[in-house]
Amino acid sequence: MEIANFFKLLRKHRNILIIIPLLTVIGSFFLVKNLSNSYISHAQIATGIVDASRHVIDKEENANAQEQQVYREFSNLIAVMKLKKLINQVSYQLIIHDLSNNAPFRKYSKELTEMRPYERDHALAVFKNKFQRLEPLSLYDKNEDKLNDILISMKYDERSILKSLNIERDEDSDFISVSFESENPQLSAFIVNVLCKQFIDYYTQSVRQNETTAVNFLSKLLEEKRKALSEKTEELQKYKIQNGVLSLDEQSKAIFDQIMVYNDKKLQAEKDIISYDGAINSINGKFEPKDRKYVESAVAKYNQAITSTQDQLHVLEDRYVRSGFNPRYKATIDSVQNELTSQLNLSSDKYLTNPLVAKDDLVHQKLTLEISRDLAKYSVKSIDKELASLNGKFTRLVPFDATVKTYDFDIDIAGKEYLDVLNRYNETNLKSNFSINLRQVEMATPDIAQPSKKILLIALSAVLSVVACLLVMFILFYLDKSIKEPSELVNKTQLPLLGYLNRINGANLDLKKLWDVEHRDKMKQFKELLRSIRFEIDQELRGEKVVAITSIDEMEGKTLLAISLAYSYSMINKKVLLIDGNFDNPTISKTVLPNIYVEDFFKNNPLNTAEVNNGNTTVLGNHGSDVTPFEIGDEAFIKGRFNELKSKYDIIIIDTPPLTSLNKSKEWLLFANKTLAVFESGKKLTNSQKPYITYLRGLENKFAGWVLNNADFNQKENNRS
Repeated sequence: MEIANFFKLLRKHRNILIIIPLLTVIGSFFLVKNLSNSYISHAQIATGIVDASRHVIDKEENANAQEQQVYREFSNLIAVMKLKKLINQVSYQLIIHDLSNNAPFRKYSKELTEMRPYERDHALAVFKNKFQRLEPLSLYDKNEDKLNDILISMKYDERSILKSLNIERDEDSDFISVSFESENPQLSAFIVNVLCKQFIDYYTQSVRQNETTAVNFLSKLLEEKRKALSEKTEELQKYKIQNGVLSLDEQSKAIFDQIMVYNDKKLQAEKDIISYDGAINSINGKFEPKDRKYVESAVAKYNQAITSTQDQLHVLEDRYVRSGFNPRYKATIDSVQNELTSQLNLSSDKYLTNPLVAKDDLVHQKLTLEISRDLAKYSVKSIDKELASLNGKFTRLVPFDATVKTYDFDIDIAGKEYLDVLNRYNETNLKSNFSINLRQVEMATPDIAQPSKKILLIALSAVLSVVACLLVMFILFYLDKSIKEPSELVNKTQLPLLGYLNRINGANLDLKKLWDVEHRDKMKQFKELLRSIRFEIDQELRGEKVVAITSIDEMEGKTLLAISLAYSYSMINKKVLLIDGNFDNPTISKTVLPNIYVEDFFKNNPLNTAEVNNGNTTVLGNHGSDVTPFEIGDEAFIKGRFNELKSKYDIIIIDTPPLTSLNKSKEWLLFANKTLAVFESGKKLTNSQKPYITYLRGLENKFAGWVLNNADFNQKENNRS
């Protein structure tokens, strides 16, 4: 819908879309018809940045060049070509050529023509001097400032040259393209060739100077690093000679290995001592009473019996001797002797080994173990002495090692610095012989004139003017929040619509002619739309008779609608009463000059005898005083009067004040069965008017709907579209 409205706006203003582009084309034609022909000269410079054939020594490095780096290098070269000092060199060459040649590229300007011959000679000398010295003109010097004005007048200055100068890289190639456009083919070729030559010379000189400075600096730095490395090496040699150090790493390693061997021997000796002590203690335990008791416990009872028998035998032998070897004791002694023998035999059977033999072996083992233990103890002392000696040697090597390592570290750092500087020196020295790759591979030559752009410029001006007009209209359309169509009014107010009235040109509307004769399309459409509104009102009233017509603001066409409706109802033989309720602007009363007025008819006075005549169409006017209906008569009285009018008329139309009059309009609306609101097309709904919309919504069923007045809207055309 919005797009359709925009195209409708374009159709409405189609004359503008035709006239403005036409005027633009005519103006463009007169502006471009006297344009001179243009000539473009073109040259190419090979940079050698991406050309593999020109990279022999640094081919691998060039192959790894990234696209971003290549782009930066080309951008840097193009920026150098546009330097002011190089453009000034071109300017000097141009003016020198024109001052010293009978066929200048351009006709002398007014400033140059007014100069005297000696002034021209002086200017020529100054320009040549500036060109040789690669210096700009000083604008603080009056004479040089005047020479700068001459360059500007001849359009040889920097700004004028850069306007027509084009410098760019040819796609992804190795070439920089330089072109210049002017009205003279010789001039275009001259500027391009001079700029290329000056650029190559300047860049070559700058690079050579920078590389020479870098090589000299690296050479001096390389000599300093070599000297520092030699000094560090000499200091290390002197220190080793003074302290008798050959190879600290090997010496320390040998001593450390010996220390580890002696530590192992010491550990083994300590283990042996512990084991020998344990064995000796175990042997000593064998000689304790407790241990012997355990060994001899099995034969203790036999020993006791033998002892007892031996004691008896000793007593008997003593008695035998004392008795003088009495035979009767002999038999007893033999018997006891036999018993002792049997006991001894029984005791000897209980011994597995000879106890004396075992003890001798234990004593022998104990002595052997003690000797081995003493040998182990003495070896530990010897090992400790040797370890102390080795640790002392190792400790003496530590400060030597730390000092030597410090020297070695310094020498290593100095060596790395020397090698790094050496590599950079070799690389820079090598690149300095192959770094300058710029050369002009294509010279600029005078070329034929370029195809005329006059028709293209004229066509472009026409297209741009049309686009500008469309853009302006679209902006106006987008920013336009006014209501122009019935659907927009319904959407923004959320209230129903009864109809709309089209726009009628002219100051006054003759309703009699509207119904009597045929008129042009707009008048006929107005009559049809009025009939439609009348039909919708009848459907809303449903037998009721009082219709109030109001609006949000003044001058929106409610009075015209009231009069038109009254006349429309009279055309179908209805008795119509038209009440002019707008006390602030009684337009109907001033136009019709009624016989009776609201102030008289609705006045609550017993002596009030005012009555309206019972004609087909009656107008009840007002005097235009600052009053309200309730100030004329109370509500009940006015309601009674309306009941009388309803019995006399088929339809009563009240032209009320706008809603901005507050209570003046609302008091009239109390007596209406239905209320119509008129809204003029092309106006906006402001925030201050929203309370009135809310009030109309509050009327609910009493509000019949909107009537959009002065609408530039054709329902038939809209249906076709």
